[in-house]
Amino acid sequence: MPTIVVDRAETRSITIAAAPEAVLDVVADARRLPEWAPRFAQAVRPDGDEWLVDTGAGELRIALRVSRELGTVDLLRPGGPPRGAFLRVVPNHDGAELLFTLFFPDGTGEAAVAEQMATVEAELQTVGELSTAPR
Repeated sequence: MPTIVVDRAETRSITIAAAPEAVLDVVADARRLPEWAPRFAQAVRPDGDEWLVDTGAGELRIALRVSRELGTVDLLRPGGPPRGAFLRVVPNHDGAELLFTLFFPDGTGEAAVAEQMATVEAELQTVGELSTAPR
């Protein structure tokens, strides 16, 4: 029987008083990454079907996979197994739930996980603010 390897998953969520479409408008647009995830993306530019993200420590190539119908946004490293951030927007009456999942390789220290997830929590708050702000 083959061994199935899994990484540690951490998910955070937030209730947002905005329509799911408004939340998707924020998280599904790679150009808006610096607005809500500034520790990850200082700048973003398209490169064919992918995006180059200036992380402040160098450029990172990502593929943005969006399904507005399903309410999914995946920020993935191109090629290989799917690695990255997985966002789900779920309707909640007139508002939305935004779920954000990251995976951590075996051996990632508790302090590193806690720091990264604190950043995710701040990002979720910002997405909530941006989703409810008039444009």
